[in-house]
Amino acid sequence: MTNNDKEILKRLKKSDKRAFTELYESYWKPLYISSYNLLKDKEQCEEIIQDVFVDFWNARHKLQIKISIKSYLYACVRYKVFNEFRKKKIQRVELFENLNERFQYSTPETKLMHAELVEQINIVVKTLPKKCQEVYLLSRNKQLSHKEIANKLGISTKTVENHITLALRILRANLGGLISMELIFLFL
Repeated sequence: MTNNDKEILKRLKKSDKRAFTELYESYWKPLYISSYNLLKDKEQCEEIIQDVFVDFWNARHKLQIKISIKSYLYACVRYKVFNEFRKKKIQRVELFENLNERFQYSTPETKLMHAELVEQINIVVKTLPKKCQEVYLLSRNKQLSHKEIANKLGISTKTVENHITLALRILRANLGGLISMELIFLFL
């Protein structure tokens, strides 16, 4: 986090409404654009962005952001967008074609946020216990099945599952509860 982010968080925790207004004015439009690139629904995107800011304000006293505020807000928006997909069971194929590319690189802000989040994920992965890290990387980078990993490492499939579960739990704890695992998988 930058010093500016730390200062804004400090002010927010003291319920400084001006700090919140600064945050809102800085990020509302880029967050809206990134969500609109996926949903193509003006009202729904406005509602999502409003919800993200309301949730952010309501949780201001207990926020533990380890990445930049910008990355955190983008991750929150992504989470809500994907929840909309899930909730409405949107099945139109065109929504999912090149989804990763459309979302990551739709604006300079989303490209930067994607890079920051990937960097943060990599930092957290490096802190995992050695065997857990090895299992996680074989699963995510090599796309090996649990059975293939178990055979390669000479461990049981259940042990592989336990390592993956631990890795995902640690990632979620370090990247904030509002980031869904689907998004972490999307980045890797």
